[in-house]
Amino acid sequence: MKNGQLEDILQQTGLFTMDQVTGILTALAGSGVDFTSTVIERTGVREEVFLEKLAVAMDLPFMRLAKIEIAPELLAKVPPKAVFQYNILPVSEENGTIHIATVNPLMPGLIDTMRLVTGGRIRLSLSPSADIASAAKRLYGVGAETLDRMMQDDDRINLDEEGLFKQDLSELDQEASVVKFVNQIIWEAHQNRATDIHIEPMEVDLRIRYRIDGVLIQTPVPATLKRFQSSIISRIKVMANMDIAEKRLPQDGRISLRIQGEEIDVRVSTMPTVYGESVSLRLLLRGSGMIGMELLGLSLEDEKILKRMISRPHGILLCTGPTGSGKSTSLYAWLHTINSVDIRIMSAEDPIEYEMAGVNQVQMKPEIGLTFAHALRTFLRQDPDVIMVGEIRDRETAEIAIRAALTGHLVFSTLHTNDSAASINRLLDMGIEPFLVASAVEGIVAQRLIRRLCPFCRKPIELDVAQREVLRREGFPVEKLDTHTVYEPGGCDECRGSGFRGRTGIYEILTVDDHIRPLIINRSAASDIKREAMRHGLHTLRDDGWSKVLKGVTTVEEILRVSEEDEEST
Repeated sequence: MKNGQLEDILQQTGLFTMDQVTGILTALAGSGVDFTSTVIERTGVREEVFLEKLAVAMDLPFMRLAKIEIAPELLAKVPPKAVFQYNILPVSEENGTIHIATVNPLMPGLIDTMRLVTGGRIRLSLSPSADIASAAKRLYGVGAETLDRMMQDDDRINLDEEGLFKQDLSELDQEASVVKFVNQIIWEAHQNRATDIHIEPMEVDLRIRYRIDGVLIQTPVPATLKRFQSSIISRIKVMANMDIAEKRLPQDGRISLRIQGEEIDVRVSTMPTVYGESVSLRLLLRGSGMIGMELLGLSLEDEKILKRMISRPHGILLCTGPTGSGKSTSLYAWLHTINSVDIRIMSAEDPIEYEMAGVNQVQMKPEIGLTFAHALRTFLRQDPDVIMVGEIRDRETAEIAIRAALTGHLVFSTLHTNDSAASINRLLDMGIEPFLVASAVEGIVAQRLIRRLCPFCRKPIELDVAQREVLRREGFPVEKLDTHTVYEPGGCDECRGSGFRGRTGIYEILTVDDHIRPLIINRSAASDIKREAMRHGLHTLRDDGWSKVLKGVTTVEEILRVSEEDEEST
């Protein structure tokens, strides 16, 4: 397109001064310059605004693609490689004319290339680059262009049922398709704030799911992915230093990656299933576990109580909750808060999830006899002030932890129980004497993780009389609805349409004081212990959850999902 025509188009948008138009034309004089990105970089105009005005000036349609559905037959006409390389998308077909969405209508040779590829007439429409990329990923699947290359790359990549030998993989160039595809999967998960990736062989396909904010979400993948199952799994096993020839037994490994300057550790676990090996990857961002207490989501009152507990000279402080409830993060936050040069801290972990400066961290190795109990016994000869034990799993570990607490050490650990009071019964069931539990345990923190509402799209809701009555039966303080607003999830680009962004915790802190110790010594039921604690100010998980609903942090449904009804309060 000639400069005169370009100048007219830019002026017709009404967005730029004459000086800006001249500057844009000068910049576009260079070869291989992207028209749209050049305009945006030089003027700072928002892409959507510019494309809308440009569409009018060039007499082209402008489309948003967030919820567009496209016929598979049309998608098949444009190779994934072209879609992802040029950031285009076929959106519709009418009377032999294929409409192609693009962000750069002046891309040299675009129309001729698409006409050659599809064998039809081409008509362009304009869409934001993020819309095209998101729709392409949803419709073609993650890594579709890489798989397209792999389909044509059989001479370099062995695709038989036995998979790749280690030698085959190590000789491949780093740009080889199978390597690139695995990298794309991990990068995609990291971009979506996923904590886990699950690669699951099914009968006719290979399913990939991400756990985002505690919820599993299936990611779209190309239909041909199943064919490359062995190659992909073998590549991951090589990265994790596993034995790729062993497919009959479970294996564990670890991968260290750098993504955009961030160090990421990936824990890898494989498990043989009826249709092949299932692979789970846990993504751990180094340093992200070292957060302060103020970021845990504690109320001001609970934060004061907990800071007082972790500053005591001795005793046991337990963190309890199911798997994935943030217990490890809480333990690291406690250690981070008290970590200083005048305190010697030793931790026994399995595995070490985050490396913390100033803390002597020991990785458990049960296969050579290095268990929690063995490490704890050795810790007591190492002159520690604070000891962290990843988990109290058996009587031996519990007994040594209690002995450490009674001999002047502060001990942090975790248990798997439903609430704070049940942890006491768990210790008693392990065979620990009641008077030892009453003497050693200073406090128990039960917790759950809840999804935070996206602040950009949350929507206020009005609850009618029937809905308020339902909430009242669940223990919700409905009388506070007159002065507080309750929200529900919306859905926007910031939260990728889920309505939630990030997670926070709800907490129940049981202080073992003179009201609770007699009940422990008498082996009282957990319900009796909890009822007595509530009489003296215990805020339950539900209580803390309701307070976060009233603050607009989360939804009623989230609290009902992760917590149980407080029978004592009904």
